Amino acid sequence: MYKTYSMELGGRTLSVDIGRVAAQANGAVLIKYGETTVLSTATAADKPRDGVDFFPLSVEFEEKMYAVGKIPGGFNKREGKASENAILTDRVIDRPMRPLFPKDMRNDVTLNNLVMSVDPECRPEIVAMIGTALAVHISDIPFDGPCAMTQMGLVNGEFIINPSQKDWNEGDLQLTVASTKEKVIMIEAGANIIPEDKMIEAIYKCHDINQTIIAFMDQIRAEIGKEKFEYESCAVPEELFNAIKEIVPPAEMEDAVFTDEKQKREANIKAITERLEEAFADNEEYLAVLGEAIYQYQKKTVRKMILKDHKRPDGRALNQIRPLAAEVDLIPRVHGSAMFTRGQTQICDVVTLAPLSEIQKIDGLDANVTSKRYMHHYNFPAYSVGETKVSRGPGRREIGHGALAEKALVPVLPSTEEFPYAIRAVSETFESNGSTSMASTCASCMSLMAAGVPIKSMVAGISCGLVTGDTDDDFVVLTDIQGLEDFFGDMDFKVTGTHEGITAIQMDIKIHGLTRSIVEEAIARTREARLYIMDEVMSKAIAEPRESVNEWAPKIEQITIDPAKIGDVVGQKGKTINEIIARTGVKIDITDDGAVSVCGTDRAMIDAAIKMIETITTDFEEGQIFEGVVVSIKEFGAFIEFAPGKEGLVHISKIAKERINRVEDVLTLGDKVKVVCLGKDKMGRISFSMKDVQ
Repeated sequence: MYKTYSMELGGRTLSVDIGRVAAQANGAVLIKYGETTVLSTATAADKPRDGVDFFPLSVEFEEKMYAVGKIPGGFNKREGKASENAILTDRVIDRPMRPLFPKDMRNDVTLNNLVMSVDPECRPEIVAMIGTALAVHISDIPFDGPCAMTQMGLVNGEFIINPSQKDWNEGDLQLTVASTKEKVIMIEAGANIIPEDKMIEAIYKCHDINQTIIAFMDQIRAEIGKEKFEYESCAVPEELFNAIKEIVPPAEMEDAVFTDEKQKREANIKAITERLEEAFADNEEYLAVLGEAIYQYQKKTVRKMILKDHKRPDGRALNQIRPLAAEVDLIPRVHGSAMFTRGQTQICDVVTLAPLSEIQKIDGLDANVTSKRYMHHYNFPAYSVGETKVSRGPGRREIGHGALAEKALVPVLPSTEEFPYAIRAVSETFESNGSTSMASTCASCMSLMAAGVPIKSMVAGISCGLVTGDTDDDFVVLTDIQGLEDFFGDMDFKVTGTHEGITAIQMDIKIHGLTRSIVEEAIARTREARLYIMDEVMSKAIAEPRESVNEWAPKIEQITIDPAKIGDVVGQKGKTINEIIARTGVKIDITDDGAVSVCGTDRAMIDAAIKMIETITTDFEEGQIFEGVVVSIKEFGAFIEFAPGKEGLVHISKIAKERINRVEDVLTLGDKVKVVCLGKDKMGRISFSMKDVQ
């Protein structure tokens, strides 16, 4: 026997079956929204994992192609590594869930979401988010929840709750908000330049809807929820803190951590750590948790100084941005480059332009998303933080940061009609000490402009932090947080936008939610900061997009032909189009509606290719003038190729004004000649004349 619960949510029915499947998991729900079905499970280890000083939480969003009636591509015909969308969904679920687990628990916890069917009207991501929270809430895993999540779209100025895949992709807003009973705990947004007040309105509409979902979850837990299990606390013993303070008084720790140089601070902490290791050399119990104790001591020191004295580690005012610098054209020969530096955070971004044939193909669960024209990739090498480690490719953090910067810039990109290029921006992290994703947004914006991409507006990004006290009214918001303030603070609130409004938001917190006053202040602070960055720094490096792409970038010209003539341009088995490419060295893309893009680095060759295409697709009329090459000589005349795969006959009587006995007396193979069209002869061939050319 199993139980089914249901509620109305955004005009559709949300239902959950509990006890029907996956009975051996700590918590499991088979959740349906419309006909989208996800199995959400939560499992936890019985004992803490040895040797870790963090809560080992794993979140998985598994996209199964059978959910949309597809067989996976490739030779293997199995789902492979997680898609970018799956990784980003994992992160969105992880961020609101993680703060609600006990901070001193070290038991492995895995939250898995298996997407089993997809209704295009109900996005599987929101179903998985709600299912995850409910699975943990009814389980025996310690959890200070529940939390609930709602997505909001904006189509034709109207808010849409949990929009369909189509409305989500085509609307002006992609907002996901997670809430507890009292506060907002996570925000993720992509927006088509939406004003701050409109964004705040949307956030709190989601928050209100979340309260109805939380009431639904609480009802289910009250009826069938399991008792939470007791776990082994890994908290640092209070007596160890007291012993450390006797050796390293609070004043000494303040001196150690309050410096604007990351390397100096790390050296100070290293010296303190060595002293304490020597002092506790005979106490294995203390040595086992000494690293965590020192971390906690630093954290308490920094938080106290910020909250009580409004003193930041590097001495800045609460709303002060670190020193800024910006430059373009740092790297020669690439299509566009820029570097943005903020304190000890430095990003170099390089833009590459290519024909539209090089857009990224996507094969996922959303039938509306089959390609991506703008690709933003972010790299975070070990040397950027002074570490020695071999690169193993991008991890989830790098993919998430790249996606955020990509989301920030998509709203200002020109259409393919305006700028027929595929665009790739790569952000290389040269140095990192806080909010490299926001530096990536600034560097990428300048790099796009340097590459001649006619973006609609300049975009910048900045991050705000938070330190909270014992009450909701006791808090300090920090503009432009560095790494230390991120590690020891309660929030990383990233906002990107133009002068007119917001293009992206990502909010991570370590506490149980934010009050509305904190959200509003953070959004106001980020607006003030990003306007300063654009007006006082970025604009002085490059104020607007360059009028054209540089000499190393491919040049692309577009023409439109009759779709019925596409076959003439392509030719049998591609013979004609391949001949044009071979002769000119260009790349040619043709869409089904007759849009032809010709790409190359030599302007003369582009023009030649276009002329060939126009010639091929012209309806031949008497009187038209063509230039061609003699490709065949017969007794009765010569065949002239006037475009790849297109030939016409000049009869011997039409070669010269005077009578000639042999064609070879006037023409040889390979001669370039000018001819006039006479129409078609009795055999249906195009007939030319050389002697009648005016």
